[in-house]
Amino acid sequence: MQRRKTKMVMAGGVPIGGGSPVTVQSMLCAPAHDFEANLAQAKRLRDAGCSIIRVAIPDKETVPLIPKLKELGMPVVADIHFDYRLAIESVAAGADKIRINPGNIGGEDRVKAVADACKLKGVPIRVGVNSGSIERDILAKYGKPTPQAMCESAMRHVKLLNKYDFDDIVISLKSSDVQTMVEAYELLSEMCDYPLHLGVTEAGTGTAALIKSAVGIGSLLMRGIGDTIRVSLTDDPAEEVKAGIEILRAAGLYNRGVQIISCPTCGRTKVDIIKLAKEASKRLAAVDKPLKVAIMGCAVNGPGEAREADIGLAGGDGQCLIFKNGKILRKVPEAVALDELMAEIEKM
Repeated sequence: MQRRKTKMVMAGGVPIGGGSPVTVQSMLCAPAHDFEANLAQAKRLRDAGCSIIRVAIPDKETVPLIPKLKELGMPVVADIHFDYRLAIESVAAGADKIRINPGNIGGEDRVKAVADACKLKGVPIRVGVNSGSIERDILAKYGKPTPQAMCESAMRHVKLLNKYDFDDIVISLKSSDVQTMVEAYELLSEMCDYPLHLGVTEAGTGTAALIKSAVGIGSLLMRGIGDTIRVSLTDDPAEEVKAGIEILRAAGLYNRGVQIISCPTCGRTKVDIIKLAKEASKRLAAVDKPLKVAIMGCAVNGPGEAREADIGLAGGDGQCLIFKNGKILRKVPEAVALDELMAEIEKM
């Protein structure tokens, strides 16, 4: 898969675009003024594998949270709406990136003030366009928030920043409708070479939200489009990070940690493969080795169909086969199968 060529911007020490690895972002959702809750949540995100965190800065009282978050070692994005002064104060406080919609922070003089502050500190700006916040004149032109309308809105804001000699830009075009979101990014990728932040906004909860995000983000990544991603869930943001990593892994863009291959089970299965697979996922979550581990229900699926796995187990009648690189190592009782598997993984 050939990735789209884009400019590179730096969010703190983390590159976005320019062929650098696709990063996973998330946004803190603790009450803005509860610094301790935000710091605790940020630590969980870091531990889950988050590369960049975003925090809402609704007023000047929340600006001091930025340097505290930076102590955790992740770039911090300040999310700004309406008050341009908060963007300038956030940059002064050490924000590594600013997310704004230039259309809602006032006149051009205010956009210039933000651009100048960011340029002085080398801080990039994400132009964040949502389908629900497109300018009235553009909506009137297209009749509704079409992909074309979203792109026109984004490029209007980009040109405004360019007018003030600011080019350190990331763009996002988010919609809760997957087809609109995908088409918008495809169109924009033909218009400019700025790095793109992918996401399906307001995706919802549970399985439906995960599927919407996987289809939207994943389909673009498979076309080589996208430089950083955020999975938006009505859930603990750590779940967003886990989902984002799995989307990258499925797209072949993440090679750390364990990928579990497990069969859906059938009438041949004589062990509790569902329980084994879930327990294996828990035990292997902290393993950083780039391994494919198979948890299969019978000898038909493993090691035969799972021969591409580095290591795995296949269930039998109260017994499991431990196999490695397609070759059977030994047969063990089901009760100790995971312990035996983990012991072999430790040797790898």
